Amino acid sequence: MREVLGHCPIGVRRACGLLRLNRASWYYRHHGREDTAIRMRVRELAQARPRFGYLRLQVMLRREGWVVNRKRVHRIYREEGLTMRLPRRRKRSSHLRVVPPHPSEMNERWSMDFVADTLLDGQRFRALTVVDTYSRHSQLIESDFTLPGTKVVAALERVANRSGYPQMITVDNGSDLTSKALDAWAYEHGVKLDLFGPGNPWRMR
Repeated sequence: MREVLGHCPIGVRRACGLLRLNRASWYYRHHGREDTAIRMRVRELAQARPRFGYLRLQVMLRREGWVVNRKRVHRIYREEGLTMRLPRRRKRSSHLRVVPPHPSEMNERWSMDFVADTLLDGQRFRALTVVDTYSRHSQLIESDFTLPGTKVVAALERVANRSGYPQMITVDNGSDLTSKALDAWAYEHGVKLDLFGPGNPWRMR
């Protein structure tokens, strides 16, 4: 492992994948049984996901094979002086925005969003829309009075069973589409969530 890291310009995650070595095992062997290894990994994850609190970091650690409870992660999180970064409201810039390249095949990227409307009796309902960005084909329109993360995941799974899983899903970072259930589903199936701030509809094209 040390030879790979010393001779190849790659990170620990990539090196462990090539060697089929569990990252938690490498950190354990390399840094010892004390908190040094877990502290290093908590800092790395907190830097990569600044909007994640200690609870979501603990979920990510367990996915990687760490046997660690919430209390321990919370203690390290506090002792390291880590805090969850809250999103800031920013003024929309007037400079020209660079539109991401258009996908070259189906299931390369989906765009997902919520729309809302009101029935004649005054009840509000929501609809989840999923569009394949390459073909502009509507993959899904799921409507209900409430659409929590579990329902969103169930709807996406039905589409994936029919059409296959996408490589990436473009999601509004300011909406309810950033739930733990969606994050876990995307991780399990190797789907990248392309999160962006509200007020940027150009990313959905």
